[in-house]
Parts: sequence; C-alpha cells; structure tokens
Amino acid sequence: MLTTADVAVIPLSYAESAYLTLGGCNGPAKRIFDIVGSLFLLICWIVPMLLIALAITLDSPGPILFRQRRIGYGNIGFTTLKFRTMRHAPQPRGALRQATRDDRRVTRIGRCLRRWSLDELPQLCNVLRGEMSLVGPRPHAPGTCAGGKPFEMVTPRYYARHRVRPGMTGLAQIRGLRGETETEEKLLNRVAADLEYIETWSFWLDLTILARTVKSVACTRHVY
Repeated sequence: MLTTADVAVIPLSYAESAYLTLGGCNGPAKRIFDIVGSLFLLICWIVPMLLIALAITLDSPGPILFRQRRIGYGNIGFTTLKFRTMRHAPQPRGALRQATRDDRRVTRIGRCLRRWSLDELPQLCNVLRGEMSLVGPRPHAPGTCAGGKPFEMVTPRYYARHRVRPGMTGLAQIRGLRGETETEEKLLNRVAADLEYIETWSFWLDLTILARTVKSVACTRHVY
C-alpha cells in the first residue's frame, strides 16, 4: 500500500514542467489561467468564505480547515485544504475511510457545504501555490480504497493520472463520477475519464469543464 512516506520526491524544476505535458506551448497559458482564475475567485468569494469559517466555528469544535496529504503531479505529496465538514477527530492509521451517504461524522454545516461543493473553495490556495490546477484529475489521499483494495492496486493505469497537476474539478466530476468508491468499477471509470482528459486536453476543454461544473453543482442531489 502506498503511504505518504512512499510518495516519490521529484525536483521542483522538473515538477514545474507539468504543464508542458498539456499541449506544449499552450502549457504556460493554462498556468496563467489558473493564477488569474483562482485570484479572481478568491476575491469574489472572500466574504462568503469568512462567513463559512464563522459558521463552522459556531457549529462544532475544531479547526476551520481540514488538511490532508494528497498525491499530486509526479507522485509528489502535498497538503490539500478544505473547509472542515466532519466532527474533529484524530486521523486513524491504515486504510482511509471515505465519507459515505448520510455519514454521521458530517456536521450540519458540513452537509450543506458538501451539497454545494463549497468545502472545496480553500483549494484555490493550492492552485495559486502551483500544487493544483482549476481543472485536472482529482487528487486522492494515499491509502484510499475501492472495493477494499488501494487505488493503485486496482489498475496499473492509476499512476498515469499523475502526469499532470490535479484539479479542483475534472472530466470525471462533470460525468457524475464522484463520491465514495465502494466498487472497483467506479474507480476504473474515473481513471478512464482522467486519462481521456490528459490525452485530449485543450484550453477549450478546460473552459467547458468549468462551465459544466457550475451546472453540475447546481443540479446535484447527492450529499456526502
């Protein structure tokens, strides 16, 4: 099983070439779009984010932000940021327990944040830092399982997702491939969508995914 300690460390100079795998000379444009887009969204959402932080503090004891190690480009580990949506408790060792439908660990405000994907807003900071992109394969925590097996043991194609920076949203998400992975088939479908995104990337595809993400969040009926 892959653990945080096992995550490969690749020199930053090499990691910074991640965008070159996406359309050659169009790579820098994607990074510029990430910076400008994340800054714009942070400015637009600063007041709502402050109100969310206050609501989390009043709803249950614990930190405002949930920090977790995820696997990014080139198998480099990084700390992703989210608004805390569950009751604060020490992280158990071993296989990661995913959130499930009607999970009792989720707080009242947390359920609302998850319903509208507002818990993901702090990841705009991850985008600014260059650890994530606005669009790309979603990052996973080491040890997350599908059908009782670690993701990397389900398919050898899993690591190919790490050829690019992970994203706040992606092709898999707009196709409804999100939430818990209680079966291997669900993971395989996500991996297939992620690899399709990498192989067919274009600037227009990113814009399309972002637009459809807004529609998907507005129309979703799933709460985890």
